[in-house]
Amino acid sequence: MDYFSEGLARAVELLLALDPETFSAVWTTAAVTALALGASLIIGLPLGFALGHFRFPGRRGVRLFVDWMLSLPTVVIGLIVYALFTTYGPLGEWGLLFTVSGMAVGLTILGLPIILSMTATAVESTDAALTQTVLSLGADKTQLLLATLSEARFAMALAAASAFGRIVSEVGIAMMVGGNIKWHTRTITTAIALETGRGEFATGIALGIVLMLVALVVNLLVALLRRRAG
Repeated sequence: MDYFSEGLARAVELLLALDPETFSAVWTTAAVTALALGASLIIGLPLGFALGHFRFPGRRGVRLFVDWMLSLPTVVIGLIVYALFTTYGPLGEWGLLFTVSGMAVGLTILGLPIILSMTATAVESTDAALTQTVLSLGADKTQLLLATLSEARFAMALAAASAFGRIVSEVGIAMMVGGNIKWHTRTITTAIALETGRGEFATGIALGIVLMLVALVVNLLVALLRRRAG
């Protein structure tokens, strides 16, 4: 118990002193999460909306593929991205391996199916309730699209919050693609794993506190969005 309390006290000291090494992992996590979440939203929201709203040949197959991507082990995603970006890989000349941008690519692949699936499901549910009512009032297709988008906005925000929580807490992809390089690609999760393994319990707790606070904020936001979406 003394070991834990001493580690916790030291962790608080590191956070209050804005320890450069500790906060280097925090800033890297913020940067890579922003890149990955931004890319996931830019790609996933319009595609998810189209997948949920429009009917087209092969739609069921696309949904099955998206659902399959949701269950794909993160270590497999890391392996695929690593193989693409390694020196001998097809994209090796881009120089993205062991960089923040490279990690963002892998984490985008992780977050994108969440955005796609949750947005499509939200739009499908909204369409079923809205279509007949809106069309009976004389709305055209453009107005129907806008009405559906407005009605699903909270559910789409919930998808973004869920993807954020998944991305910010990922270890395997960040470790494999980023390489856990100090001051460069070390994130909160990879730093916790490394520092705890090295016996630097205080640093691990400090970063764990930051991650728990982030998780708390995300969960509160998700709870709020669920009430608004419901």
